Amino acid sequence: MPRDHRPAKSVRVLLAEDQKMMRGALALLLGMEPDIEVVAQVSAGDEIVDAVLTGRPDVALLDIELPGMSGLDAAAELREQAPDCRVLILTTFGRPGYLRRAMEAGAAGFLVKDGPVEELAEAIRRVLTGETVIDPALAAAALSAGPSPLTARECDVLNASVDGATVADIAAKLHLSESTVRNYLSSAIGKTGTRNRMEALREARQQGWL
Repeated sequence: MPRDHRPAKSVRVLLAEDQKMMRGALALLLGMEPDIEVVAQVSAGDEIVDAVLTGRPDVALLDIELPGMSGLDAAAELREQAPDCRVLILTTFGRPGYLRRAMEAGAAGFLVKDGPVEELAEAIRRVLTGETVIDPALAAAALSAGPSPLTARECDVLNASVDGATVADIAAKLHLSESTVRNYLSSAIGKTGTRNRMEALREARQQGWL
């Protein structure tokens, strides 16, 4: 089949990527595939759901770290609002915790960005047929790492610890008492094997638990 001739039914793809150059390159390369059509591109996570509901892509290709909303949170919303759209996570950060969270959010695939575009195109086709496509090395790492030891509330408190927030700041933001915040922070520090809350925050992010 000539590369400029598309079949009657192309796979419709949405790209969510905040780096303009990367997004443009992906759109160009995927657009060269004879059976793939990039129908929408967004640069922020909070634009994804509306773009999917408007453009009705078959597959949403989502980065994780996006402004406005993470790709993982957007995947969870798409599961509720656009269940026919298959989600494929494509990220620079191949962290085991991210993979577990992506699967829990209903993603059909998880790949890192250093693979060839042909592999990505094939993954798009495979998730559309109902398969789950996961980077093999990352799958093995996720199995060996086990689930996140942090509770949802411990994650909330760590996330609220950014930018030097005080215990009082965190308590006010999350509507908790200061003693409760201290207890959650102490528990998170213990579970991550770190010395203080900033180290705990870094470790939790490195593992993909946040």
